[in-house]
Amino acid sequence: MNIQWYPGHMTKAKRMMQDSIKLIDCVVELLDARIPISSQNPDLPKIANGKPRLILLTKMDLADPNKTNQWIEYFKKQGIVAMPVNARDGQNMNKVVPQIHEVCKERIERNKKRGLINKPLRIMVAGIPNVGKSTFINKLVGKSSTKTGNKPGVTKGKQWIKIKKGLELLDTPGILWPKFEDQTVGAHLAFVGSIKDDILDTTTLAYELISHLMDLYPKALKEAFPNVEFIEGDELKPAYKLLEAFAIERHYLQEKNTPDTNRMGKNLLDDFRAGRFGRMSIDKIPTDKISDTKANV
Repeated sequence: MNIQWYPGHMTKAKRMMQDSIKLIDCVVELLDARIPISSQNPDLPKIANGKPRLILLTKMDLADPNKTNQWIEYFKKQGIVAMPVNARDGQNMNKVVPQIHEVCKERIERNKKRGLINKPLRIMVAGIPNVGKSTFINKLVGKSSTKTGNKPGVTKGKQWIKIKKGLELLDTPGILWPKFEDQTVGAHLAFVGSIKDDILDTTTLAYELISHLMDLYPKALKEAFPNVEFIEGDELKPAYKLLEAFAIERHYLQEKNTPDTNRMGKNLLDDFRAGRFGRMSIDKIPTDKISDTKANV
């Protein structure tokens, strides 16, 4: 399944970020905790141009907590501070501002030496579509300051947001990168809803998701569909057979009682994205450096 999505507005957004970086003290990069490497834009380190970075692993309530701890250690070994957050419910949000100040402590000290005691820190908030940037900012600010939605591409244009804690935030539109060299990355982004479903074959995508879950979390999938026979002889049923069986169990049927795999595929994706199968992480921990990890997911 070949997935590519890079609409024209993302090129414009990338240029805006490049033009704004000179005004920025720190970049807060939001990654989806379920797919930290797949959701990391490889263009961002170049855009950041050496500015301090803080990684926030969003949607921590949907991710496997053991895997999230491993990811935090992984980034720590790369010299990057990472912490999990759940902006929707506020989990760990009280730790974000102190961590920003810690990451920016050299900048703060320089400002003090120059007599700029009360100069606010300017923070660029960046991430891929549907990673939760607007929800994060609204929770941090304490009011609805940005447009939010459950579809990628809702935040439009550049938005500066002042908050009371000595910070000014630059919200940026969610952007991807022009080409996914590894199609596994594209699939993972599609699994979590960071690529518009309108351009996807959701039934084929559901087959791929079933294959991933049977590899990583087979028990959870079997518990979700207790009446489905997962074993056929000595081999697991192929994903398309399982999708048919799932449709039958949920009574998603078409004419002549044939399984409606299209409807079931969409529901399977919705269930995964909402965490109804449990807390799951899809990316595997790579062994090499962040900048070279797009082929190890």
